[in-house]
Amino acid sequence: MSWNEPGGDKKDPWSGRGDQKGPPDLDEAVRNLQEKLGKFFGGGNGEGDSPMPEYPKKNMKILGAAVIGAIWLGSGFYIVDEGNNGVETRFGQYIGTTQSGLNWHIPAPVEQVYIVNVKQQRFIEVGYRSAGSEQMVGSVPKEALMLTRDENYVDVRLAVQYQVKDAKDFLFNVVNPAATLKQVTESAQRGVIGSNDMDFVLTEGRSEIVTQIKREIQAIMDEYQSGIQITSVNLQDAQPPEQVQKAFADAIKAREDQQRLINEAQAYANDVVPRARGAAARKIQEAEGYKEQAIAQATGETSRFGKLVAEYSKAPEITRKRMYIETMESVLSTTNTVMVDVKGSNNMMYLPLDKIMSYTKPSNTSSETAAAPPLFDQQSQVTTPATVEEHVVDRSSSRGRDLRGR
Repeated sequence: MSWNEPGGDKKDPWSGRGDQKGPPDLDEAVRNLQEKLGKFFGGGNGEGDSPMPEYPKKNMKILGAAVIGAIWLGSGFYIVDEGNNGVETRFGQYIGTTQSGLNWHIPAPVEQVYIVNVKQQRFIEVGYRSAGSEQMVGSVPKEALMLTRDENYVDVRLAVQYQVKDAKDFLFNVVNPAATLKQVTESAQRGVIGSNDMDFVLTEGRSEIVTQIKREIQAIMDEYQSGIQITSVNLQDAQPPEQVQKAFADAIKAREDQQRLINEAQAYANDVVPRARGAAARKIQEAEGYKEQAIAQATGETSRFGKLVAEYSKAPEITRKRMYIETMESVLSTTNTVMVDVKGSNNMMYLPLDKIMSYTKPSNTSSETAAAPPLFDQQSQVTTPATVEEHVVDRSSSRGRDLRGR
C-alpha cells in the first residue's frame, strides 16, 4: 500500500520521522491558491470538483485592460545616449528637448521622441566624390568647374564638416539639411571664386578663400535657422582644367623664374648700393677732415708767424739764430747726414753713412780679399767754423731783410 493511498495514513516513508508533521503538500498549495483567486474574482467557494474556478468576463476585461495599460505606460520610458538629444513632440508639435539619460514621455500615438546625435562630425563633398575613407575618386565637373573674375575656369573641390548645434531646428526647419547645406556651399563657393583672380585662387589666396566660404555658409545656414554649425571647410584641390594644365604649368614656371631673377637682382642691389654709399660717405668724411686740417694748420701758421714777427722786432739777432737752428734741425732730422766733431779739431766732416749702412759684405769672400768701402767720400767738403758762421750770417741777413720788407 502506498503512503498517499487511502488507509496509508499519509506517512512519508523516507522521512523517518514517524508521526511527526511532514512538509506541505504541493497539490494542496496550488488548490488553495486557485480558491483564493476564485473568491477574489467572484467565483464559487472552491468546493466543487473543478480545479480551476470560472471567472466572470467583466473582471477579466478589467484585468486585461490594466495589463495593457501598464505595458503602454511602460513603453514611454526611453534612454538618450551621451552626445545625443531627444526631441519630444505631442501630436506632431514640438514640446521639448531632453538630454542624455533615462527619460519618460506619454507613449505613442500621443507623443513621439526623435533622437538626434549632436556630437557627430558630418561632412559633405562638393566637386568630387571619395571612395570610403579619404581616397579621392574623381572630379564632378558640374560642381567643380567655376569661373573666376578674370574669366578663367578653375577646378575647385571642397569638403565641409559640420555638426548639429540645435536638434529642434535641425529636424523641423529644413526638410533635407545635407542637401540644403550642399546647395548653399556651391552658391557661396561660386560667389567667392568669382570675385577673385585665378592666380590668387591657385596660389597664395587659398586660406583666405576658405575663410570667406566658411563665413558665408554659416551666415546663410543661420538665416535659414537650420541648427547646423560649420566646423571646418577644407580645400581639397584647386587647379586649372585638365585641358590646359600643361600650359598653365609652363606659365607658373615662367612666373617663378621671373620672381627668382627679381630676387637675385634685388639681392645684388642690396649688396652693392650700401657699399657705394659707405664709400661715398667715407670720401666725404675724409674730405671734410682734410678741409678742417688745412684750415686749422693755416690758422696755426698764421698765428705763429704773427707771434714770430713780434718777437723778431724785439730781438732780431737772437731770432735769426734761433730760426736758423730750428731750420737746420728740421732739415737734418729727415736725412742720413751726420755731423761729426773730429777729436782735437773744430772741423766738421760729412760722412756718407748712408753708403756705409747700405754696404753688405759678400758671404763667399774672406775678410782679406773683401774691398772695404772708403771711410770718407773724396768729394766730401770740410767746412770750417768761420765758413759756417758766414753762411749763417748771410742766410739770417737775407731772412731779416725779407721780414723787414714785409
